[in-house]
Amino acid sequence: MLVEGDDVANTHARVRVVVLNFNGGVLTLKCLRHLRNLDWPVGQLEIVCVDNVSTDGSIEAIRGEFPEVEIRQTSSNLGFPANNLAMRDLQGIDYVALVNNDAYVEPTWLSALVEMMESAPELGAVSSKLLLAPKFTDVVVDAPGFDPGQGDTRELGVMLRGVLVDGSDVWSHAHVGEGGWGREADRLGTFEWIGPHGVVRVPFEPGTTPQKVTLIFDSPVPTTVTVDGGRGQKSAAVESGFSPVTVELSLKPYDVVNNVGSIVFDDGAGADRGWLARDDGSFDEPEDVFAWCGGSVLLRPSYLADVGLLDTRFFLYYEDTDLSWRGRARGWRYCTAPKSVARHEHAASSGEGSEVFAYHVERNRLLMLVKNAPAGMAAKQVWHFVLTTLSYARRDIIRPVMRLKRPRLTIVRRRLRSFLGFLALLPAMLVTRRRLRSTQLVPDAELAEWFVKR
Repeated sequence: MLVEGDDVANTHARVRVVVLNFNGGVLTLKCLRHLRNLDWPVGQLEIVCVDNVSTDGSIEAIRGEFPEVEIRQTSSNLGFPANNLAMRDLQGIDYVALVNNDAYVEPTWLSALVEMMESAPELGAVSSKLLLAPKFTDVVVDAPGFDPGQGDTRELGVMLRGVLVDGSDVWSHAHVGEGGWGREADRLGTFEWIGPHGVVRVPFEPGTTPQKVTLIFDSPVPTTVTVDGGRGQKSAAVESGFSPVTVELSLKPYDVVNNVGSIVFDDGAGADRGWLARDDGSFDEPEDVFAWCGGSVLLRPSYLADVGLLDTRFFLYYEDTDLSWRGRARGWRYCTAPKSVARHEHAASSGEGSEVFAYHVERNRLLMLVKNAPAGMAAKQVWHFVLTTLSYARRDIIRPVMRLKRPRLTIVRRRLRSFLGFLALLPAMLVTRRRLRSTQLVPDAELAEWFVKR
């Protein structure tokens, strides 16, 4: 709960917390309820909701339930950089925090962030420990392996197309922790390939005790799958189409990490540090990181005044990594504050694996590299993107057509859209690059020491 009293307030920094809403509905309301329970003096806290022209009635609901929350509305959907509307006028504000509208903070979230920030004046940002919102338990899946051919070198077992817990669809939060190959999409929807042996992490609401899980499988060839939810194995035949298998669950709940600061790989791809790792204590000590995550972060106003705000051209994804890179080039540090904890409904807004997600992630990675990376690194990755797209075209279009089969256009079409979007912004990004290079204080070689090898 927010702390009352002038004497208490005088010992605390004044903080503005910014929540971005776009048709957030109950998610935004839940986020604001958790912020209301912070252990921070009410007189030293501003909560600002920036609204991206929502049409779902959420703003009216916020006004009704949270009269203390200031609402700033955009005239059009500006994407994540709409946060800038509450990051400019920071006179009298000691720190400004960003938290996703689909994240739910713990009461000590802010105090732990501020404590870390005040430990060193050169810190420009401090990142929370962001956990995935559900609890998880494991279900083991085994299936005979096969070679898919056509240039695909993976050993595959079976496709997972859905997960239900006690009849409720939890597919958007489930993932394969061991033996998985990442979420993909086709004309039937999203799926994930599992190798001959895999572990499906089944999500459930904290505080509940689910009894059964149903995994929905698919396979291009008839096969047999064995599923074990902890209370005995069950084998079933799987054919092309949707084949459900239900088993009883033995709950051994644990938390899974979403982000504890961010990293950049040596190919320029950004990623969540700790993504999908068990929260087993490995990330409980504060550490310096290359980048911060905009889902839950505390920012110093002098850092923003020096480096600038979020790049509005990015719209979604990589804008926080871009701003982090710019700050690193100017000599700012970033650190994690693992005692600051929030839980996150991952990709609740755009949906991981969706066309919106894929378009902006692929386009913006190239834009960020052209803007910030050494010239050789940026050029190499742009060229690699072109070659990879041609490889997909050969596999998914040319080969099927030559064999009188239906071509698969999804991946190639998506990558072409992303590349055309990149080319449209390339001239302006090169102009920005020249300006940033003229003010850079930290050599590229020193920044490159942070890059993580694939």
